[in-house]
Amino acid sequence: MIDPVSSALLEPGEVEHLARLARLHLTPEEQDTLRGDLGRILEYFRQLRTVDTAGAEEMQRPVTLVNVLRDDVPGEVFAQDIVAALAPEMEGGFVRVPRTVETD
Repeated sequence: MIDPVSSALLEPGEVEHLARLARLHLTPEEQDTLRGDLGRILEYFRQLRTVDTAGAEEMQRPVTLVNVLRDDVPGEVFAQDIVAALAPEMEGGFVRVPRTVETD
């Protein structure tokens, strides 16, 4: 297997393979453009390999983030007739929503 960072230029077959994996239908011109773009990205990784990180501390983010959460306190419950009036569609006493998961 070719080390992607050590070989900044991708072969045309590799770009076709990546496009197929990503389910992209690319014209030959788009493949050439993508090959150049990916080559430049891989060149940046090659440059990053040369950076001395011996004294650098590992981090997940460049800034410290703290989640500020409120207590989950039950509130007022709407009556079913109010919910039915606000819902775009009801079925059997329930709010009907569009399917979000495909089934085979």
